[in-house]
Amino acid sequence: MLNVQDLTLKYGQSQILNGVSLSAKAGEVTCVMGTNGVGKTSLLKAIAGRHPYEHGTIELDGAPQSHLSAFDAAKAGIAYVPQGREIFPMLSVVENLETGFACLDKAEHGVPEQIYELFPVLKEMAARRGGDLSGGQQQQLAIARALITRPKVLLLDEPTEGIQPNIIQQIGNVIRILCEQGDMAIILVEQFFDFAFELGGEFTVMKRGEVSFHKPAKGLDRQDLYDAVMV
Repeated sequence: MLNVQDLTLKYGQSQILNGVSLSAKAGEVTCVMGTNGVGKTSLLKAIAGRHPYEHGTIELDGAPQSHLSAFDAAKAGIAYVPQGREIFPMLSVVENLETGFACLDKAEHGVPEQIYELFPVLKEMAARRGGDLSGGQQQQLAIARALITRPKVLLLDEPTEGIQPNIIQQIGNVIRILCEQGDMAIILVEQFFDFAFELGGEFTVMKRGEVSFHKPAKGLDRQDLYDAVMV
C-alpha cells in the first residue's frame, strides 16, 4: 500500500533522515522503533506532508506522491495521528470529528457508525469539549478523527504515550480490528515495546536517521528486536 524509498530530510542544516526506505502492507502493522531523536516522527511527518523532504520517493498504492502538502496527503488517503494528539480543545467531540470532512467529498460528510462502535466513549461524550476529555479519551478522539478521512494508510505516532493501561488495551484492540478488515496499512511509531511487539507484522528500527534493522514478525526473536532497539 505504501512504499517509501531513500527518503532524506533536513531541519535547516541538520540532516535528520538519511536514505530511509520503508514499506507497509494493507492489513498489517509496520512498527517503526528506536530511541528518542533518531528520526521516527520526522519520517511520519514527511509521509503525511507535514514537513518537506529533500530527496526520495513516496508511493501510495503504486501512485507517486512526491512532495505532498498535508491536505494532498490526506486527500490521497494518508491519515496522521500526531504525538500530542492535536485535538481542538474548544470544539466538541463531534466537531473535532467533523474536521476530518475537509478532505472528503460532500457526499461523504458523515460520522460512520463504526467510529462509535470502535470508540463508544465518544458517543457518550459527543457534546463535551475536546479539552475536557482525559488524555486517553483525547487519544481515542484523535484516532477516530483520522479514521473519518477513510484512509488507506494510518500513521500513529506513539499512541500509548501518557495513556492509562485500560485505554492502551482498547487502542490495541482497535488496531487489530482495522488490520482484520484488510484494507488499510498501519505504520506505528512506538516506544512501548510490549505493545509494539504484540501488534507488529513488520519491524523497522532506526538509528541516527537511518534504518538499522528490518525483519518480519514471523520467526523474530523478542530479544533480538529488543537488542536492535536498545543497543
